[in-house]
Amino acid sequence: MMENKKTVLITGSNKGIGFETARQLGRKGFRVLISGRDEGRLTDALQKLLPENPDAGALLMDVSDERSIAEAAQNFAASGQRLDVLINNAAILRKDDRRILQADEEVYLETVDTNCHGPLRVVKAFLPYLNSTARIINISSGGGSMSDPVGGWSPAYCASKTLLNALTRHLAYELAERGIVVNAVCPGWVRTDMGGSGASRTVEKGAETPVWLAAEASQRLTGKFFRDEREIPW
Repeated sequence: MMENKKTVLITGSNKGIGFETARQLGRKGFRVLISGRDEGRLTDALQKLLPENPDAGALLMDVSDERSIAEAAQNFAASGQRLDVLINNAAILRKDDRRILQADEEVYLETVDTNCHGPLRVVKAFLPYLNSTARIINISSGGGSMSDPVGGWSPAYCASKTLLNALTRHLAYELAERGIVVNAVCPGWVRTDMGGSGASRTVEKGAETPVWLAAEASQRLTGKFFRDEREIPW
């Protein structure tokens, strides 16, 4: 029955890891809501999902725009649905993100606003609609690690993922009393528009751990960082 299906909302999911995560969770019986800021691309992505997941839907939302997030939350509320899983996947990596000391701070500020403030705002906006024992999954990066060496690539992006990891821990702490678990994922270097064609991992592999956290992982796991379904150091 449709009523027994769990519902997942995935931001930035009209392509790449987000879209593949939607496909895999749909095959596991989830009612999937994909989300993005480009209405045309979002509609195209939904048409690809519907043949194998007729319950799939789409929610227009730009995570860098507070008004857009608020409108998306209102539209979701009007549907009368509840969320079992929220996956914060939307992020940007700018080509001109080369040095943390570059004079123009716009690259850093835009990256942090989209990659960190965006997920936090989405959590706050959709929190009233999360079921007890819901799961929040933040798609992070090995570039955000505080234990691995700094690689020298896209420093604003890497710093934004470090902050997202910190937010994951604090959200896990604050939401524990509601039974909501919050974890972060390093999907690895994946062949997407962001990762490029030379990346070492398929998009299917990149989606495996978010899918596992959404559908199979123990509810006792919270405030942790995962890669390949295993906890890794922050």
